[in-house]
Amino acid sequence: MNPEHFLADTLNRIHGTEPEWSDKAAAHHLQLTKPPGSLGTLETLGQQLCAIQQKVPPVIQSTRVLVFAADHGLTRNHAVGPFPRSVTAQMVLNFVRGGAAINALCKVTGASFGVVDMGVDIDFTDCGLETSQAFHSHPIAPGTEDISAGPAMTPDQLIQALCIGIQLAEQCARDKQQAVAIGEMGIGNTSIASALTAAMLNLSVSDVTGRGSGADDDTLQRKVSLIEKALEINQPDSQDGKDLLQKVGGFELAGIAGLCLGLARHRIAIVADGFISTAAVMAATRIHPAVTDYVFCGHRSTEPGHQYLMHAMNKQPMHDLGLRLGEGSGACLGLTLLKASAHVMSDMATFADAGIDNQRS
Repeated sequence: MNPEHFLADTLNRIHGTEPEWSDKAAAHHLQLTKPPGSLGTLETLGQQLCAIQQKVPPVIQSTRVLVFAADHGLTRNHAVGPFPRSVTAQMVLNFVRGGAAINALCKVTGASFGVVDMGVDIDFTDCGLETSQAFHSHPIAPGTEDISAGPAMTPDQLIQALCIGIQLAEQCARDKQQAVAIGEMGIGNTSIASALTAAMLNLSVSDVTGRGSGADDDTLQRKVSLIEKALEINQPDSQDGKDLLQKVGGFELAGIAGLCLGLARHRIAIVADGFISTAAVMAATRIHPAVTDYVFCGHRSTEPGHQYLMHAMNKQPMHDLGLRLGEGSGACLGLTLLKASAHVMSDMATFADAGIDNQRS
């Protein structure tokens, strides 16, 4: 199918959730052997899952973590962080070999894992990755263009990136995944997320830009100035998700946005990680607003822009552990809470089943 038609068909098949399913879930919770509301956020998570899946109780048996990776033109020409550009490729190899934090966390949660090369500045052909089921090779180009000098990518590249994400969502649906946690890897992509956030929310760049992986004061100021220049040159439309991603996004962020569109089309729960992946998720909601109904925010990042994004989407973090790693680490841990929210609804006895009096004096 033509990529434009494929994207349009996906958008036409996305529908928001229906409040009646959340109401049914709330009523079910009132019958379980516990005081009303005593499981707190686990109850609201379960209600959202019921609305997504259109069933009570919901089911979370099979989950996946997908980490999207790419390089950025901004880092080709400017130092916006303490790590060299080459670390993106090195970390992708570490992911595939199972040596990263996200690999350890996937073992804890039982989630399957995959890393997606959307445009890392290296040829992985001779790295022995072709036999790994964890590696998905979809490079668009060896990194985007420098957003401080012009658009990050062409319109055709954007559509290609979105469609790659949608195709990966199609595979998740075929594999009967009920929830997908989203991570990213790309040196310099906190700058890209800051540009997207400032543009989407009409906020000052300095308010939403943090130190990323450890920028010093001079680097932080240079980072802010470059993002301000990028927004002035590109003038992205704050309400147009495709325009935002094409002008100041990244291949990995556009891939995440496409994945979100595809997951929403198949009524699969989306668990965003921290600042960077949440910026991509919000861009997806600017392409189709109903995507918001399928989103959970895995955790609260220490990056300042993350709180603005969650507030704009009316989301609360599932946990707050002071994480600032990326890789989908916080989202992966969030999968455990989603599983818990589903199991309490399916495994707990009702007052009637247990023979317990449900009348409060």
